[in-house]
Amino acid sequence: MVDHECAMLPELQYRVEAGPPQRLVFAGRMDAYTVGPVWTAVLALAGRTRIDGELVLDLSDVAYCDGAGAALLHSLELELAKQDATVRMRGMTNAIEGHLQPYRDADGVVSARPPQHEPWTQRLRHSVADVGHEIFAQIAFIGAYTQALLLAIRYPRRVRWGDTLRVAEAAGFRALPIVSLIAFLLGVILAFQSAIAMRQFGAEIFVADLVAISLFRELGPLMMAILLAGRSGAAFAAEIGTMKVNEEVNALTTMGLDPVRFLVVPKILAGVFVAPLLALYANLIGLFGAALVMVSFGIPMVAFFNQVSGAVGIGDLGSGLFKAAVFGLLVASVGCLRGLQTGTGAAAVGRATTSAVVSAIILIVIVDGLFAVLFYHLGI
Repeated sequence: MVDHECAMLPELQYRVEAGPPQRLVFAGRMDAYTVGPVWTAVLALAGRTRIDGELVLDLSDVAYCDGAGAALLHSLELELAKQDATVRMRGMTNAIEGHLQPYRDADGVVSARPPQHEPWTQRLRHSVADVGHEIFAQIAFIGAYTQALLLAIRYPRRVRWGDTLRVAEAAGFRALPIVSLIAFLLGVILAFQSAIAMRQFGAEIFVADLVAISLFRELGPLMMAILLAGRSGAAFAAEIGTMKVNEEVNALTTMGLDPVRFLVVPKILAGVFVAPLLALYANLIGLFGAALVMVSFGIPMVAFFNQVSGAVGIGDLGSGLFKAAVFGLLVASVGCLRGLQTGTGAAAVGRATTSAVVSAIILIVIVDGLFAVLFYHLGI
């Protein structure tokens, strides 16, 4: 019954009229049943017609047009564009324009797959441009949250201290079990491996100096920062990224609230406050693990801690805690930045989380190397 009714419908008629300007006139119905039989002929007619400048597609006599008819019109636009012809629609209704717009929008979509034969020079330019955009975004974000932090110092009542304490609890107190495990194992392994080498010279007692200085100056802050990046930095990026996908960040902006002050400042303050405390806790747990190993080598625990107190000074402790605070600032800021840069969709949240962890760890290693050179020249 449906096929019989479709067969009774009037066919699509078309003709070319001389100009100027030349016109391609359509009449009848442009739907899925009438467009198919004439598709190839219409495109062939447009391809062999010599067009001087402009061609008018006259749709004044079109009684009905659906998506199939709009697809034919869009194919005509593409075919005529190859001839450098200007196409102008006449008699196009809002309905026809609504069917035609999605096809035009699809032409502007860039494929996610890169060109297979892209020259290396073009890839190099794109890579340099991406690095430049990333550096610019990082510098702009540093300026934004620095301004927000200065306002927080000037007007402390404007800081959302409740959220800051909540983030500090999640990033600090709830991280104690994993920090305890890693710090204890690190102290045990470092002491055991060092004691085996020192035992050949009868200098096992100096393992206390090696472990204490390594933990306080380097390994304690570094290990804490990596754990903070993998645990809290990823959580910051995922939380803000989910808010970005759900349009909650845009809602804050619409309500006149600064997302940096509202979302970023509490997390950065929590990261700066929590990181030194976690580093100090990791140092103590690492020393306890090393002390247990030294007891098995015949060194009393009292002798071990006396040796540690003589080897470690306030400068070693202060430099390590300062590095930990800087690492906490890096982890929190990178996590928040990646969250604010999240695109659309669930996959974008995953990419932002991964990027936050990787970027934070790379920055931690780079900054740690800079601190090593700086402390060497300062004699710290």
